[in-house]
Amino acid sequence: MAAEIVNPRSDSEAGAEQGAGVEALDSFDPAFALHRGGKMAVQATVPVRDKEDLSLAYTPGVAKVCSAIAEQPDLVHDYTWKSSVVAVVTDGTAVLGLGDIGPEASLPVMEGKAILFKQFGGVDAVPIALNCTDADEIVETVVRLAPSFGGVNLEDISAPRCFEIERKLQERLDIPVFHDDQHGTAVVTLAALRNAARLSGRTLGELRAVISGAGAAGVAIAKMLVEAGIGDVAVADRKGVVSADREDLTPVKQELASFTNKAGLSGPLEAALAGADVFIGVSGGTVPEPAVASMAEGAFVFAMANPNPEVHPEVAHKYAAVVATGRSDFPNQINNVLAFPGIFAGALQVRASRITEGMKLAAAEALAAVVGDDLAADYVIPSPFDERVAPAVTAAVAAAARAEGVARR
Repeated sequence: MAAEIVNPRSDSEAGAEQGAGVEALDSFDPAFALHRGGKMAVQATVPVRDKEDLSLAYTPGVAKVCSAIAEQPDLVHDYTWKSSVVAVVTDGTAVLGLGDIGPEASLPVMEGKAILFKQFGGVDAVPIALNCTDADEIVETVVRLAPSFGGVNLEDISAPRCFEIERKLQERLDIPVFHDDQHGTAVVTLAALRNAARLSGRTLGELRAVISGAGAAGVAIAKMLVEAGIGDVAVADRKGVVSADREDLTPVKQELASFTNKAGLSGPLEAALAGADVFIGVSGGTVPEPAVASMAEGAFVFAMANPNPEVHPEVAHKYAAVVATGRSDFPNQINNVLAFPGIFAGALQVRASRITEGMKLAAAEALAAVVGDDLAADYVIPSPFDERVAPAVTAAVAAAARAEGVARR
């Protein structure tokens, strides 16, 4: 019979030690201190000061509102928070650059996303981290949660499941479903590229782009650039350029090959960069300096991996006319917060049933226009703190929704 191991410390002693450890983290790193207790809370918008307030906010007054919504379901938009709240949904499989860290570890990011919705778009958001990774289970779960929300923002779900999940949810729901890792990145990238082209006196149609990374962001950027009229775009994954003659392509990459790479390029990323006008990095890794040097004169380098860009700005500036990254400590930050708050605010404002390609293109155009006459090599995209951004994007998206017939007010 094995001996029983007993912890001689009491529960209170263990708890005190754990508390001391947390306090040590707080004092060691301000990020821990800021996150203590979480970054958000629920706040009432009506007072409950006395018996009369209580009878209106809850029973019996609330029953009248419930009965009215039961008879006229559309009233839910007017008498609840539904039309101004978004579910931020993840399974924790592709969190930032940390990878598959699970739902609990994803919560600080989802809370962060929610406060960005509020800060930059005036949109309430609720973090929802799901303890499942099966695509159909995620879809069924979100469908069941949907009556409480006016929109769904999918976040940090790994490819290729993210494509299937978004498609199936939009087919089953009549509210906007938006995977920000795909479309938010694409909108901001297109806006910056429009301005870079304008700065150089060229149009998108005159540019050949190469994207490093065929995951969620890379596929969405390629689709949006083609929609916007890019001259040509090739996408490279770990095995080289995605081309129709490859026999190892997933269904998503087969579709990608069908509308990209008109030049018929093959081989490694470095070969595709020779003579290219634009490099867009959403993959991580490092692009060798000779490959950057082989790009066309006056090229644009958007190296967006975080925290380590695929091409360090010091290297990129040797050869490129415009350099952008995903980092806040360099000019021209490609930051999704420039897009998703305004996109959802515009969609919710008109009770859109979905977010269309036209709405995303309108968001990119509005975002690019904010820069206006201040356009410069180190200013092709506005700051997230520019107060003009969210209103401009919101108005453009709402107008596009009405034009495309998906607005319900």
